[in-house]
Amino acid sequence: MPIKSFRGLIIDGAIDTVMLHTNDGSTGYKITKLELYPAKFGNFDQKSTVTIFKTPQTTATNVVDFSDNELLAASCLSTDNSEANPLNLTTVFDNEIFNQDIFICHKDAHADNNPVNYYIELEQIKLSLDENTVATLKNIRNITG
Repeated sequence: MPIKSFRGLIIDGAIDTVMLHTNDGSTGYKITKLELYPAKFGNFDQKSTVTIFKTPQTTATNVVDFSDNELLAASCLSTDNSEANPLNLTTVFDNEIFNQDIFICHKDAHADNNPVNYYIELEQIKLSLDENTVATLKNIRNITG
């Protein structure tokens, strides 16, 4: 299966949209990798949370709720300007197939409001008519729910 990659620099409090929708919804995607990397490294503190959702979000927050059925992935990055606490990264993503746009949110809990780089790999999947219908109905339910 083909892999599509997306990368970007997202500022604190921002929400990026990755355009994936098609007219017929026959192409699905599944997250296979999510990586974060500091925009600047050393001599500063950063406590970034990046979340990926299936539906548009109104605000970016550092609160992560794994029971939220709209959440596809979450990653946190922690850096410290002292040598005592090295770079720390934790990433969790769902094995769910989706066929609509995704929304990447970033919140830095530290006072410096640092931006962060993200890199996402998505496995591209050809959906059958039944799979297409299920993925589209899940998206509609999430938007109206």
